[in-house]
Amino acid sequence: MKLHLANPGETKLFTAHAPDHVMVSGERYGHSIVVLAEAVRDDWAVASFDELSEAHFDYFLVLKPDVLLLGTGARQRFPHPRLYRALTNAGIGVECMNTPAACRTYNILVAEDRKVIAAILF
Repeated sequence: MKLHLANPGETKLFTAHAPDHVMVSGERYGHSIVVLAEAVRDDWAVASFDELSEAHFDYFLVLKPDVLLLGTGARQRFPHPRLYRALTNAGIGVECMNTPAACRTYNILVAEDRKVIAAILF
């Protein structure tokens, strides 16, 4: 599915998603990525949902988003709350949804100038 939204400046937006990839500002990614308004990061070393650990969520503490959207692939899945307890203790919201929903929600929130991060898994 292709997504359309007016892009304010150089803000990174999801422009498409499919079961095996997402596109951010026209660039294709078929592996786990982290998307911020100003950058796409591929240094988040998570290959699948089942590999998630506390350290994977601690990665986001230094980025200090208002909310983390976790795109869990084709279906919505929920990691154990102890894995992201440090984020909630720091006042960072964590929302889990399937990847297409995470892409759409991210685009809406970033357009509202919210400090949002999307972490996308396949």
